[in-house]
Amino acid sequence: MSAPAEVEPILTPDEVTLPATPWVTIVWNDPVNLMSYVTYVFQKYFGYSKQKSEKLMMEVHEDGRSVVSTGTREEMERDVQAMHEYGLWATMEKQ
Repeated sequence: MSAPAEVEPILTPDEVTLPATPWVTIVWNDPVNLMSYVTYVFQKYFGYSKQKSEKLMMEVHEDGRSVVSTGTREEMERDVQAMHEYGLWATMEKQ
């Protein structure tokens, strides 16, 4: 008896695997932390330059929020937790 022929499944558009949608970490403005401290946190945790850290801090200050990192859900959960440990208000959302 011969082995059954392999049949390749036909996938509908809903079944095609798409790349993971990136998630973002958002840091929100608060009345507690100094702008210099927020800049420091971005430099220390993310390794951003002083210039990039100040730009993100100004977005937080002027716009009320700034997207500070992007990546997988697990990475953003880690970043949000770290921001909370530094005393910053942060959330994550799907892009």
